[in-house]
This record gives sequence, C-alpha cells and structure tokens, in this order.
Amino acid sequence: MHRVVVLALDGVYPFELSIPVRIFGTAADGPGRPLYEVITCSLDGRPVRTSADFAVAVEHGAEALDTADTLVLPPFVCEPAGSRDWLPDGLEAALERLRPGARIVSICTASYVLAAAGLLEGRPATTHWNNADHFQRTFPTTRVNADVLFTDDGDLLTAAGVASGIDLCLHLVRRDHGSDVANRVARQCVVPPWREGGQAQFIDRPVPAPADSATSPTRQWVLENLHRPVTLTEMARHARTSVRTFSRRFRAEVGLTPGQWLTRQRVELARRLLETTDLAMDSVATEAGFGSAASMRQHLTAAIGTSPTAYRRMFHPDAPSLTR
Repeated sequence: MHRVVVLALDGVYPFELSIPVRIFGTAADGPGRPLYEVITCSLDGRPVRTSADFAVAVEHGAEALDTADTLVLPPFVCEPAGSRDWLPDGLEAALERLRPGARIVSICTASYVLAAAGLLEGRPATTHWNNADHFQRTFPTTRVNADVLFTDDGDLLTAAGVASGIDLCLHLVRRDHGSDVANRVARQCVVPPWREGGQAQFIDRPVPAPADSATSPTRQWVLENLHRPVTLTEMARHARTSVRTFSRRFRAEVGLTPGQWLTRQRVELARRLLETTDLAMDSVATEAGFGSAASMRQHLTAAIGTSPTAYRRMFHPDAPSLTR
C-alpha cells in the first residue's frame, strides 16, 4: 500500500495538516479497500504546537520518512525564508531520510522548505500569491508561477495554499488511480472533483450577492446535457434571464465564462469515459459533446497536454487490448 507521510512542523496550520489524511485516507478501490496508508509525524515524535491555541500529538518521529512513498509538507507559522540557507532545525537531516523516487508535496508556503533545501533548482513551483514575488527574489533559479493552483513536476509538487492543497491531493489520487476513484473521494468530502492546476489561484472580484446566485440550476442542467451542443442563449433561457445578465452572474459565481466552464466539463467527462469505458474515440467525443474526435483531441491536448489515445493508454486498465 502506498504510504503517505505528513510531516508536522512547529506552528503547523491545522486545516492544511488535515488535508492529506482526509483526501488520501478516503481513497478506496471498488470493493472499498483503502488505497493509501496515511501517517503523521514530527521531527522528534513529540507533540507539535499549531498556529491555533492547541497542540497535536503524533505517534511517529522522523524515522517515518524512511518508508514514505509520498511526503506532504503542510505550511507552518514562520518568517519567510530570507536566504537559501533557511531551514528549521533538524529538517534537512529528516529530508535526507527519504528513499530515492519518493514524491514530495508542499502546500502553500511550505514550498520555501523545498527551495531552501535546494530541491527546486530550475524546476517549476508555486506558492501563495501573496508570497510569490518574495519567493522568486529569494530563489531566482526556481520557475515560480503565481497564477496556478498547483504544479506537478513528477516527483515534486507544490500547491498554492489552503484549498488548492485539496486540489493537489485529488490530482495525485487521479494520477495514481484514475478519475473514478478521485471523483468518489471528492463526493465523499463534498468538494469539487477537479479544478485544473492551471486555474488562476486569485481572482480579484466581489462575492456575488445572494440575489445574483441564480446559475447553479442551469449548470446542473448543462451537466445533464453535455452530449448536446448547448449554446449560451439556451443557458440564459434556462436561467430565465438575458444573455448579458446570465454571463455576468455566471462569471461572478464561477470565476469563468460560461464557455470556458462548459469546455472544462466536456474535458472532464471525456477523461472519465476514456478511463472507464471501451467506447471508440468518435463515440467518446459525441458523448462529451465535442462533436468529433478531432475536436476532442484538440481540447484535451490543450487542457491536459496529451491526446485522448495517450490518455487512455495511461489510465484505462485494459488499454493494451482496446482497438483504435
């Protein structure tokens, strides 16, 4: 079983500390067998002070890192790194205990730990948008992207902060076990099943007034009709409002235009069908509302960087036996 080790450092934020066990600990196969073992440790095995008015007791010390397949570093209260040599006492030695090939995940400003340890040299990363400029000045060789929810560079992954830690953990479940498992976890935890890593982490807009929150029923209707070429006019008609008003309310609630959101839902459905069915590419494209396999290939390549055929080969359990 894949072992996820969560390292709690002094001053850890409780919410982010709980994300890995909630997401990975919920992941199970069809019969309900757990897919991950999640354990929490500190550097010395002693209770850890949190950013709140309580401490957390852990049962493991740094020796738990010896067996980690994935290490998750939640953020903690500290002054942002002022130099490349900044690291909490004992942390560098703890990181050296990791086995070759172990994945390392940081949430929010814990990316400073990875950079200070020299792990992000020349590699992509993100951090909380409020710290991005300082992070880039402090670690100029890291390719910082402040406009994404998370980055995935194979064995090193970084999340922008708080809820994007959920997005990144779900992304790893999806990468390890496919969309069906990740979607079940998301439903169980009552969180969105997929927010693409490239989605902007900070949208400067007011929270919509309750009277403006009128697009949710229409979004549900669209999801039930993804196989159809749904138009913006049809969406506005379903919401019983003008196209202009609907577009304004939709963007205020979702942070995307109706067209952008619709394309993402079609991509998500296509991914799920590619993973879980034996449908031919033309049939997948039709079910997802793309109209043609060529259109689906164009949108999937733009969204996830790979073709439908390559995606199925990676994630469908019977891919080698499927015909084109």
